[in-house]
Amino acid sequence: MTTVLESLNSALHQALSQDARVLIIGEDILDPYGGAFKVTRGLSQAFPERILSTPISEAGFTGVATGMALRGLRPVVEIMFGDFLTLSADQIVNHAAKFRWMYNDQVRVPMVIRTPMGGRRGYGPTHSQTLEKLFLGVPGLRVLAPCALGDPGKLLLKAILEDDDPVLFIENKLLYLKQIQDPQNDPEFVIQERLPDRPSGQATAGENSASYAPVYTLTLRGAPEARLTLVAYGYMVELARQAAIRLAYEHEVFVEIVAPTQIAPTESEALVASVARTGRLLTVEEGTYTAGWGAEMIARASEATGRQSLVARRVAALDLPVPASAALEEVVLPGVEQIVETSLRTVQIR
Repeated sequence: MTTVLESLNSALHQALSQDARVLIIGEDILDPYGGAFKVTRGLSQAFPERILSTPISEAGFTGVATGMALRGLRPVVEIMFGDFLTLSADQIVNHAAKFRWMYNDQVRVPMVIRTPMGGRRGYGPTHSQTLEKLFLGVPGLRVLAPCALGDPGKLLLKAILEDDDPVLFIENKLLYLKQIQDPQNDPEFVIQERLPDRPSGQATAGENSASYAPVYTLTLRGAPEARLTLVAYGYMVELARQAAIRLAYEHEVFVEIVAPTQIAPTESEALVASVARTGRLLTVEEGTYTAGWGAEMIARASEATGRQSLVARRVAALDLPVPASAALEEVVLPGVEQIVETSLRTVQIR
């Protein structure tokens, strides 16, 4: 079976093969190293003139890539650790995401910025964060976060070749070695895959989705009606699946999981439909608790359903730096046990 890492690597090979305008730019991406997490392995051997290794200057090479995109190329930027996105923030927020609007739609910035996020690797406070929430409200910027369902490489490939606006592509580190699960042949869950209707690469101000970014809805096979909606993205979908199995077999509490692959602009139709059925919502994210993605999901669900009695809670990391100690890291970051316990409180079992 294919891993998420292999799928992403294959997508980069395909993108470079299919479109001569595609190039990769970032730190330590040349072979034999092939990038910190090996997603770019083999690319510089196959496409030596289009894999550009840079000095340690995230702001600099993100700005260079923005200029390349403005001139008709389709650059893919690798930020070695998602923590370093803060160094590129000005180029992303005030330049790449805004040029289309500033120049009256006469220019486009077809650029994908890939970066690994997340902890549980013992890398410490500056290499273990989940910071994508800092970019979720930026107009003109799409934020994608694959999980191990479907084909993460297809999501990346279409972002590179079809989206003419900047895309931030979040890859949780623990997903890299996970095997991809075919939604049609999952042994434990019935999985529905929903694709938005809009043509990709044609978004305008106010549009909310790309047609290539699926939303998955998961229910346990043979389970009765769900009493709770869990919404999660990225690696947290894996933890939500584990929690759903425990809730069913240990507590006879059945849940429905909604797993979007686009987290900005917000794609909430599947979430709203699920919450309308269950009346209860638990959001699960690895980012810190305060002002997080989960709070936005709860607000969207509440507004869309009009439920004054919506019961909702959040599971997220503590508002602390991520420790290097494995024992302390486990305390700070959310886990399956916390999802189970909070789910039980949400359905008023405890």
